[in-house]
Amino acid sequence: MRRKNYISRIIFLFVIIAHTSFAEDEKLAEVFAKSPVAGSMVVEHLESKKRYVYNPARAKQPFTVASTFKIPNTLIALQAGVATNAETRFKWNGTDYWLKSWNKDQTLASAFQVSCVWCYQQIAQQVGAERYKAYIKSMDYGTLPDAFDVENFWLDGTLKLSAEAQVNFLKKLQGKTLPFEQKHFALFKTIMLAEQTATYKLYGKTGWAPQGEAPVGWYVGYVESENGTWVFALNLALKQRQHLALRKQLAKEALISLGAIPAPQ
Repeated sequence: MRRKNYISRIIFLFVIIAHTSFAEDEKLAEVFAKSPVAGSMVVEHLESKKRYVYNPARAKQPFTVASTFKIPNTLIALQAGVATNAETRFKWNGTDYWLKSWNKDQTLASAFQVSCVWCYQQIAQQVGAERYKAYIKSMDYGTLPDAFDVENFWLDGTLKLSAEAQVNFLKKLQGKTLPFEQKHFALFKTIMLAEQTATYKLYGKTGWAPQGEAPVGWYVGYVESENGTWVFALNLALKQRQHLALRKQLAKEALISLGAIPAPQ
């Protein structure tokens, strides 16, 4: 009888834990009800360790990391010595890119902020395939095959992460527990800062991979506010440029709904 009661309690606790981990959050669901495209979001409040999830099944599904890879890639560039500081320069070759902000020389900081693909392709040429394999394994940031296109693996579907995995990675980034020197974390934090007010700082990166069977748009990052530290990852099934603004729009609405950042006055 005692054994049966013990097993029943274990099963009950397992059900409660599973429900807490994967149940869909009502506040996030209200935000995403406005979206014309499918998506998912994971938010974790680090102090309470409470995790909020919209669309749990999709949140576990890996998608192309796209330009969210510029987060670890910037740290890799610094650690590998390809870049030495935020002012490391990249020479534009005169190609007319679809984003006009790419059509000039860049620094490491500006390349991150305008999501300059050709700048990070220059970085990739210098880092090389073998070092990327080692860094990605050490960060627990997905997997790479033996052979891959070193200039496009984060864009062509070779490297994928789920929203849950993005949050797990970003927790290590915010906590400075990734395998990089501490000085690189400090420098990169200034580069990743996207928005700052008197009450919070938002660090983030967008991404977009419209090709293939599973087009995806990302917004990932973390918030340091009066209400603690919040790590988040949002992805949307985005094919069209007209919907790109939804990434930041929905993410910020979600963060406001959870109390991570205040509503605008």
